[in-house]
Amino acid sequence: MEPVRKRSRKAPRWKIAATMLAAFALGPLVANRPAMADRPSGPMVVDRPSGPAAELASKTCATLTARVDDIPGSGPVFLRSYDNAYAPGPTSEPALANAAFTYDNALAVIALTACGRRDRALRIGEALLDAASLDRAGRQGRLRNTYRAGAQKQRPIPPMGWWDVVENRWLEDPYQVGSATGNVAWAGLALLALGDATAEARFRDGAAGLAGWIVARTGDPRGPGGFNGGVQGFDDAPQPLTWKSTEHNTDLAALFDRLGRDWTAPARAARGFLDALWAAGGDHFPIGTTPDGTTVSHATSGLDAQLWPLLLRDPPEGWRTALAYAERAHGVDGGFDFNDDRDGMWVEGTAQAALTYRAVGRRADADRLFLELLKEIGPGGYLWATRPPLLTTGLAIGPDSKTDDFHYYRRPHLGATAWAALAAQGWNPFTGGRLP
Repeated sequence: MEPVRKRSRKAPRWKIAATMLAAFALGPLVANRPAMADRPSGPMVVDRPSGPAAELASKTCATLTARVDDIPGSGPVFLRSYDNAYAPGPTSEPALANAAFTYDNALAVIALTACGRRDRALRIGEALLDAASLDRAGRQGRLRNTYRAGAQKQRPIPPMGWWDVVENRWLEDPYQVGSATGNVAWAGLALLALGDATAEARFRDGAAGLAGWIVARTGDPRGPGGFNGGVQGFDDAPQPLTWKSTEHNTDLAALFDRLGRDWTAPARAARGFLDALWAAGGDHFPIGTTPDGTTVSHATSGLDAQLWPLLLRDPPEGWRTALAYAERAHGVDGGFDFNDDRDGMWVEGTAQAALTYRAVGRRADADRLFLELLKEIGPGGYLWATRPPLLTTGLAIGPDSKTDDFHYYRRPHLGATAWAALAAQGWNPFTGGRLP
């Protein structure tokens, strides 16, 4: 998930200059990349879904494919995360108009792979790999939360920013230039998907590099252990996010598990966090900890915290009560809400629930949600982020927030579309394969 911000902060002037001057050549990183034209292209052979899943898979896969094809050339690209409400084009809010959230694009890589469109997935994957290889602040081994949509021709690839005509200067957002642990983990899973699809070791190496940054920068053995939220803010004053998220640690349990035996210790730490949170919740997963990193937070409930652990490899049978809890605490007309205030349908989360139903063998319930998701396809092919105009989450965007200001709005959304494609295809992004 990613916040839809309603506010922004000025970037310091040295940061503006660094962004504007980030067009130098990357040299060996580009020269050593195999030409995309030399790679296999076209759809891979995949199992065909049936019923309402088939229609949803066809429409979402076609939309994702078309969005990559709309960007000229064959080089690295990032896809815009949000359309406006009327047509496939940028929304009017400057901070979102050209924003390509890393999480959304990682999902698109995995979804396009599931759709059999490996060549399109590769274009986004190359951009993720390049952005992780060299950051404007030097070699970081991480990814920013948000980049600029379109063909990625600058090196290093700059994070999201926009020119404000009123203030007559370049602006950036402290969340967008930060690095959330879960977003970095999802990029790692996307690179592993490409590694599996192409047998090219550089994608797996890229995923391992991201995992290394996570272990070095976010590991926290205090309390329930696990990993904290990452960093937020500008490069001259980054703020550590000291809370821990059940969702993030679920992402990491999947990533470390996929990376194999050399990552046993961090995999155990992430899984230990989940076990501790499960014990604290009883029949469900609390959303994480408070900013002290040790106290379990029961202030709100997160849908993804209930669903995603069930997509891990060999989840305990007892965890299935989290799905029943989600139905009680998050269920709304048509699907599921983000949190337990039940103020409307979160489309992305409803797609996650459809995939989870498939994972536990409840195909009829998945089909019911697929029918609802088909109603949420917007004018440009993206699914709407929400069914109501605004959806609360009970969460704050960042450490400087004074209220629970992380909201979703009814905008056509890449992330919701990619999750719908994954669910319709029956593709588990945590294990990297199709469900039985």
